[in-house]
Amino acid sequence: MKSKSILTYKRRSLLALMAAAAALPLVMPKSAEAASLADAKARGKVIIGIQGDNAPWGFVNSSGVQDGLDADIGKAFAESLGLKAEFVPLAVANRIPALMTGKVDVLFATMGMTAERAKTIQYSKPYAGNVLSVYGPKDKKIGSYADLAGIKVGVPKSSAMDTALTAGAGSTASILRFDDDAANIQALLSGQVEAIGGNQFYGDRLDAAAKGKYEAKFDLTTLYNGAGTRPGEKDWNEAINTFLDKIKANGELKTIYAKWMKRDVPPFPEQLPDIPFTVK
Repeated sequence: MKSKSILTYKRRSLLALMAAAAALPLVMPKSAEAASLADAKARGKVIIGIQGDNAPWGFVNSSGVQDGLDADIGKAFAESLGLKAEFVPLAVANRIPALMTGKVDVLFATMGMTAERAKTIQYSKPYAGNVLSVYGPKDKKIGSYADLAGIKVGVPKSSAMDTALTAGAGSTASILRFDDDAANIQALLSGQVEAIGGNQFYGDRLDAAAKGKYEAKFDLTTLYNGAGTRPGEKDWNEAINTFLDKIKANGELKTIYAKWMKRDVPPFPEQLPDIPFTVK
């Protein structure tokens, strides 16, 4: 009798577990759903994915508020639609997943425009540029790749500067690769290398470390940033491109750029290979 009772209890427990498992998907929280522009207007805000720790592009300031070039542009975009901006700070690796799963509506998140990323997301027209240059001592003549022949040049390994300098001077210069920007800059300051490849903020960092000693020698290339939306979402893409055309024309982008980049807005290309700016 006891064995029968145990079997009955086990059977009932198993049935209860099966029933609970069947009901589980009904009570689990749903994943975020992609919102259209009409959905955003209905709720009164645009949810913008942005970097949270990459000053001056996008960062959370000492007051806990999102700040930087991307934040100012994101706010201006929301205002152009008559909406509020809600920012979601994201790490580099989380930017595209957050967009594609509907956690955010759009990305103003220092999204360098590459053909590989364009296979996954839809880019807007470019709105920012990151100028990469060779830096060296003011008293050393370096005006082109040819002048790098026979000298040691530092780069952050696997960076765009590494790619450009390897292609342009790799057969004649000795290229030393460092783990990050800080190590690359220190290599120049310490004399380990005679020149380095760096982004447009290297000049400020070198000047802070050794006032008046270093300068940009010549430019390597310019990388462009665009806003990111989900593929096929023509409403978001058209709204962002219309907004970007407006702030480029009326000087608002120039003002934001001067505030954060401390330089003029670069000329933007009409097209980039394998990176469409509009939804077809």
